[in-house]
Amino acid sequence: MLPRRPERLKAFDYLGLHAYFLTYCTDQRHEAFVDADRVEVVSTQILRTAADEEFAIVAHCYMPDHLHLLVNGEQENSDCRAFIKRSKQFSGFYYQKAFGRRLWQRYGYEHVLRGDEALLSVARYILENPVRAGIAKSVRSYPFTGSPLYSVEEILDSLPWRPRSA
Repeated sequence: MLPRRPERLKAFDYLGLHAYFLTYCTDQRHEAFVDADRVEVVSTQILRTAADEEFAIVAHCYMPDHLHLLVNGEQENSDCRAFIKRSKQFSGFYYQKAFGRRLWQRYGYEHVLRGDEALLSVARYILENPVRAGIAKSVRSYPFTGSPLYSVEEILDSLPWRPRSA
């Protein structure tokens, strides 16, 4: 059974200097991210796409069956829809080539950060995901989480983020 397609914001164009909390789930929720080789293949393509599409990767967390990303558009023409499409396309292609299995579910989830949501507090929420899920005792002990822009300490020193209620 395919998951239903998440709704996008109708009055928002996903262009420009905005930050997004993205979640990509693996196909049939298989445990793709349990070793460094698999994470490296995908991470390389995510970073490649971020450079091409002019996005900064603020934080990432590769959980066994999904990926959390916090990305920030760096230019007025940074297009989140293009980033999502290309990052899943490139990483999925190279993952299948290396490991012989489809990587992603068709749809993912995105949350556009609002002005009152601090970037580093959302990054902290992402980094703490393995601890909340009970698969790591601490953020520092989980090997597949981090940030190319900030140290773990800078992120953990930020105030906690709480997702908005629907």
